[in-house]
Parts: sequence; C-alpha cells; structure tokens
Amino acid sequence: MRRSKRYSQAQEGLKPNLIYKVDQALNMLKERATAGFDETAEVSFNLSIKPAQVVVRGTCKLPHGTGKTVRVLAFAKGEKYTEAEEAGADYIGGEDLAEKIQNGWFEFDKVVATPDMMGIVGKLGRLLGPRGLMPSPKTGTVTKDIGVAISDLRSGMVEFRSDRYGIIHTIFGRASFTPQALRDNLLDIVKVILERRPTEGVKGKYIKKATISSTMGPGISVDIDELVNIAEENV
Repeated sequence: MRRSKRYSQAQEGLKPNLIYKVDQALNMLKERATAGFDETAEVSFNLSIKPAQVVVRGTCKLPHGTGKTVRVLAFAKGEKYTEAEEAGADYIGGEDLAEKIQNGWFEFDKVVATPDMMGIVGKLGRLLGPRGLMPSPKTGTVTKDIGVAISDLRSGMVEFRSDRYGIIHTIFGRASFTPQALRDNLLDIVKVILERRPTEGVKGKYIKKATISSTMGPGISVDIDELVNIAEENV
C-alpha cells in the first residue's frame, strides 16, 4: 500500500513490533498528529473472546469529553419531549423524524429514545443499525431518564461494541488534549471494558492488545499489562 509522505514521516522513530509504555505512547500519538486539523485520538482493543458467542458492549462517560460537538436526536413525546428539549437535544420528535430518516436524512450523531417510542424506532433498525445509531437499553440510549442520557452524550459519553473479530474500536479525545487528559480518558475506557468481562467465552488474558493512533497517524502498541494495572489501581 502506498503511504503519503506525511504518514511516512509520522512513522519515523516507531519500531516495528515494539510495545510502548502508556505515557510514552500518548506523547508519540500527539507528536505524530501533524494533519491540518485537530485529529481524533482512537484506540483498538483486541479481546480474547469468542466473537460468535460473546459481544462486549457498553458506554463510558469520558472525564475530559471527546472534544467533539455531538448532535443528539431524541424520540420522545409529552413530558419527555420537554425533558429532552431542556437537556439540549438537537432534534426531538416521533413519526416525523422517522419519516425523514427513511427518506435518507442522517444529520445527527447519536439517537436516544424513551421505551414507549421504540415501536417507531424499531422500524428504523435496518437504517440505524449498520451506522451504529440504533438505541439500546444496554448502552443507556433507551431510557425513561432521557434528559440524563442526552446530557451524558453531549458531555462526552462514548459507546463501544466488539466486532466480529473480537475487537473494540472507539475514541478517547483529540490530539490537542493534554497527555494527562488523554491518559484519564483512556484509563476510564479500560476500566469499563474490564467491568464488562464476560463470565464465559474468554480464552486466556481478557484484553490481549491495545493500539492507539490519531486519525491520520500510525498505530502505536501500548503495554496492555501496564494499562490494565493502572486502571485497576484507580478503580
């Protein structure tokens, strides 16, 4: 695969197959985020699970947020409509929003719904599901406390779900964040993933590998043992 000159320069100093300590890896991520915009800090965790049998999913409210402006769509009515409005939802409605989505409208980043609206939302599964936008009780996006869910999403809550290869991909901030802020966010994600360890279907070490990168930067392998130890010490 042909790489850009900027990407090749970002790879300089990275040693193949070398695993870096947490703080060193975070500093390297920041140093290699040289694109002309504030790159997102991303992380991938390889889990020792049987993907066909086990899915690890959840949410994590990042202490320093994501650095992104999140557009929240809420399916709600009555008192919950008012609650969603007060919490800062960008779009609120029911059948009217469902019809817009069915016609190809997707100008939003997250979707929440009250349980009584799932009859409407459920019909959108084939459209929202593949985009990772389908609300679910497991991620707290189908709830009676819709105002809390909206506030959490707007202040920096991320959702994660293991894919068919047993890998979790998520974000933990921006390259412009301080190393300490990135560290705090990353550790909180690790804590939540550890809490979601399945009771069955895990082979050996639960989290086998962690790799961080900026949007346009190369992957940097992080010492997973150190990362887990620090996360567990700060529970």
